[in-house]
Amino acid sequence: QLQPVESGGGLVQPGGSLRLSCAASGFTLNNYAVGWFRQAPGKEREGVSCISSDDSRTYYADSVKGRFTISRDRAKNTVYLQMNGLKPEDTVVYYCAASRNWNGYCSTYGKEYEYWGQGTQVTVSS
Repeated sequence: QLQPVESGGGLVQPGGSLRLSCAASGFTLNNYAVGWFRQAPGKEREGVSCISSDDSRTYYADSVKGRFTISRDRAKNTVYLQMNGLKPEDTVVYYCAASRNWNGYCSTYGKEYEYWGQGTQVTVSS
């Protein structure tokens, strides 16, 4: 089926950096709005960041603003989430999602996305 595929997670020390990648399986990701989400056990799913299909809009959760940056490389059909200044509370599974529901807009509401990746684990610990 149509499925985004995340990669780039791993173990990093507090204050370190990771870059997550979201690539496409079975479709052209360049034509989709893309969102990054995370969910800790027992907590509500959080919309971390998103980018519109035409790259005209980006949004960031207050918890990551100034530390995370979302970007798109159309030549590689890939969306990145650059994560700097990582904190232990950033330890969670991160999910990439894609949607064709909007143009010139993106949403951090998870139920608006049709296609979801399997997730990649980020662990921030000394």
